[in-house]
Amino acid sequence: MRDLQAAPGTPLNGAPSGPPGRPRRVGLLLAVAAFVLVADIVSKAIVVARMPDHPPIRLLGGLLTITYTRNGGAAFSIGTSMTIVFTAIALGVIVYILRAARNLRSIGWAITLGLLLGGATGNLIDRIFRAPGAFQGHVIDWIELPHWPVFNLADSAIVCAGVLVVLLALLGIRLDGTRGVQGDSDKPAAPVGR
Repeated sequence: MRDLQAAPGTPLNGAPSGPPGRPRRVGLLLAVAAFVLVADIVSKAIVVARMPDHPPIRLLGGLLTITYTRNGGAAFSIGTSMTIVFTAIALGVIVYILRAARNLRSIGWAITLGLLLGGATGNLIDRIFRAPGAFQGHVIDWIELPHWPVFNLADSAIVCAGVLVVLLALLGIRLDGTRGVQGDSDKPAAPVGR
């Protein structure tokens, strides 16, 4: 009977609990996602209410222009006839993030996945509820920079998340907050400082 007892700190169901002493970061992920989502929804609502009959507003000597466009495609208006596909991809990303959150103990990954979740959800809401129809709606874009396609806050959050994914991967930081040991996959991962 003693041989069957789990090691101290190991869950009885056999599932890994992550590095000892590292709290889960799901709350941080959800807070970042909520902030991005609210900022995206509010900014789009203001643009839809004020900009349809208004000429573009140039700010900072033309470095930033506030304008109003509707995008049926992905980034840079690619694939405008594939709105349903982009809706399905966004749903898949959201489901993946929520599943991955079970093992989330890294602050960096919590912020990264929160940005991605908020951005994907913001654009998904447009796809579901905006014209021309359910799950085929066009995303509201309103931020324009010189020589760059028009985008929105959700797009910005997704791009920032992409940059952070690359940085975290280069640093070898895992979702559970440990750092992979390069060159030897048989050794256990080294913990990362908080």
